[in-house]
Amino acid sequence: MTRKTSVLEETAAPTDRPVETLDVADLGPPEPLRQTLELLADLPDETVLVQYNDRAPQFLFPKLADRGYVHDTVETDDGVVTAIWTDPDD
Repeated sequence: MTRKTSVLEETAAPTDRPVETLDVADLGPPEPLRQTLELLADLPDETVLVQYNDRAPQFLFPKLADRGYVHDTVETDDGVVTAIWTDPDD
């Protein structure tokens, strides 16, 4: 999978914030979920996390909502990219 943050522009995520990337495409469940939630807990609120995966992280989405995160997912030729960020209006 090509690792580019330019795919961030295809999502609704803010583009004026710092970006952190996490590649979990080669990991089996539950590692993508666990690693994503652990990294989010350590990141500053203004950082957008871009997760690269080989599939849409369906089990992650409700956990993000419970924690106050917004997300947007796009499928690319190389896999699935999910941008995760906090909503400054919350």
